[in-house]
Amino acid sequence: MSATDSPERSRPAQRQVEIAEHVLQHGSVSATELAEMFHVSLMTIHRDLDELERQGVVRKFRGGVSAQPSSVFESNVSFRLRAAREEKLALARQARALIEPGMAVMLDDSTTTLEVARLLEDDAGPLTVITNFLETIKLLSGVRGVRLLALGGEYYPTHDSFLGVPCVEAIEALRVDLLFASTSAVSGGYAYHQEQEIVLVKRAMIRAAQRSVLMVDHTKLGRAALHRLAPLREFDLVITDAKAPEETLSEMREHGVRYDIA
Repeated sequence: MSATDSPERSRPAQRQVEIAEHVLQHGSVSATELAEMFHVSLMTIHRDLDELERQGVVRKFRGGVSAQPSSVFESNVSFRLRAAREEKLALARQARALIEPGMAVMLDDSTTTLEVARLLEDDAGPLTVITNFLETIKLLSGVRGVRLLALGGEYYPTHDSFLGVPCVEAIEALRVDLLFASTSAVSGGYAYHQEQEIVLVKRAMIRAAQRSVLMVDHTKLGRAALHRLAPLREFDLVITDAKAPEETLSEMREHGVRYDIA
């Protein structure tokens, strides 16, 4: 990850997202290194780190910072909404081409599939969309031509979505043409996620879909999380972006995984 000193990058909220991503990728880093990377003062970096520590994303120690074992960043929707926006949009455009009028399409609670929903706002045609993500529900609630089914369950504010047994049971009563899903980590031919509640819902979604598509930008490749979600070969297609490392793509080919580059 690289930093620039453009006005957009210098905004504290965006800078904190990038700091969190960098710390998660490297495990720990010094405050001095971060100050040099983002072209800001050491005092500014410490303010950023104080805010990230307050939110439970990182843990400060003398002279530096490390990632919290819980990887709150990967769960917190406010962070995920700002991360890898360009890559997510590229994946969404690729995914949108797979959607045909009359389909029943399920979208999980990822900010990646939220970008797919944004592309349905205009001229979606007759379409049924099923989701447990409140942001997607609000986005599509007034879109002409979209029949919207909201999956219930227990509301989790951190994810801004509905999870738990009621959500799984609602999914199990459905059969959809196409599922678009994302996850926090991919490695060794498997998709992973750090939270079991999310894993259970995503597995139910895979079972409910005739075809399933996994959308993962390059920042999620070559990483692992606590819970194994599913083998990549269970997805009919994996969509990633042009920055995906060749090592990971080669690994996918070895496991017989079909993938497209957005």
